[in-house]
Amino acid sequence: MSVECPRKSVLLVEDDLCVATMLRDRLEARGYSVGHAINAAAAELMLGEICPDLIILDLMLPDTNGLVLCADFKAGRDVPIIICSATKRSDDPIIGFKLGADDFIAKPFSVDELLARMEAALRRGPTRAAKASRHPPGGQRIGELVIDQARCQVTLGCELLHLTPTEYRLLCALASRPDEVVSREELAKRVWGYHDVSVGLSLEVHMRRLRSKLNAGAVTPPPLVTLRGFGYKIVQEPRAGAAP
Repeated sequence: MSVECPRKSVLLVEDDLCVATMLRDRLEARGYSVGHAINAAAAELMLGEICPDLIILDLMLPDTNGLVLCADFKAGRDVPIIICSATKRSDDPIIGFKLGADDFIAKPFSVDELLARMEAALRRGPTRAAKASRHPPGGQRIGELVIDQARCQVTLGCELLHLTPTEYRLLCALASRPDEVVSREELAKRVWGYHDVSVGLSLEVHMRRLRSKLNAGAVTPPPLVTLRGFGYKIVQEPRAGAAP
């Protein structure tokens, strides 16, 4: 008597319809519930709808580099990611792992091998109960700022902030270590996967915009502090008289 896999939800991000159809049929035959996104925009919309237990991610998407999407998916989430790609760039697997991917499998691949890797990733991953205890319904709170990582939403007081994905990732990176200085290099690597002069300039622009959005409301936000030559930090409990 065969033992069926527990019904887990999988988000498949793949622009090749032939590959996607084949994988979806095989995964559903093994008991998985599969949502398919043909590009990054569709994947970001679908992510909040199906709350997947695992993501299968192609890197060569028509609208976004899959490595950027990997960083987006990992911002505040514990969902395992398996990259499946025909990329010829030798450093893509390394960058993928640094951005939080749990596994990498090169195309063409054996579906049986992919299924085995999926099962291993799901065994290693936290249970739904563990996720719920780690990220309670109220989300992560710093003063009046609340980051709802399950929905990728940020509220300040009662106001919903409309952040770009990059601004959201920057805020999550700083909020994960409140009152600690996060270097510019580390922030760049967590958001974009690498650091160079151009990324450093972009980082300053995004930080200014993030700070402006936080300060635009009626509620005082936790300060985002720039430490010249070191990096940035978000202050959890500002001291009286501290400079903004």
